[in-house]
Amino acid sequence: MSWSMVMEHLFMVLLAVLFTIALGVPLGVCAYCFKPLRRVVLWSVEILQTIPAMALLGIIMVFLGAGKATVVIGLLLYALMPVVQNTCLGLTEVDPGVREVARGMGMMRFYRLLHVEMPIAIPYIFTGIRIAVVISVGVAVFATFVGGGGIGRAIYQAIRVHDVPTIISSTFTLMLMAIGLDTVMALAEKRLYSRFSPAEK
Repeated sequence: MSWSMVMEHLFMVLLAVLFTIALGVPLGVCAYCFKPLRRVVLWSVEILQTIPAMALLGIIMVFLGAGKATVVIGLLLYALMPVVQNTCLGLTEVDPGVREVARGMGMMRFYRLLHVEMPIAIPYIFTGIRIAVVISVGVAVFATFVGGGGIGRAIYQAIRVHDVPTIISSTFTLMLMAIGLDTVMALAEKRLYSRFSPAEK
């Protein structure tokens, strides 16, 4: 396993998470704002989560071919559920009294959503992003089977030649990556809850 494989793995994960945020947060907002769509949106992301990672990447590869684009899209789809669900949940959990005050001040729905409800929901949304990051670190191991590379390539090559030390070191690196990212995000999450949670004020 080389340092370039580690950076390649991390790059795919972070890029996928950025796209997941860009798609998942608006979907969560839509699920919250349009109740007839809520069940469809939440059900759809749950279905994506049930598809085995290898199968999902294989389906995408049929249309896009092998490469990092296939991996990033696969990770995006696989990690959507926590971001969409937590965004919708965070907005739903906003205190009705806060909404009433905002309405009483003459705020229109979109302005209220953007300037009142979304800031309160930020800790919930961030929790979903944190879960998505950890999921992506693990699922990205399968990138090697669709031409994506990363740490998964080192593990696959080591399995083929029964190189146990490389398998252990690669697995340990993955664990450190997941724990490290999760720890950093947990600290940030704690700050967000203390800053935005009405109970803390």
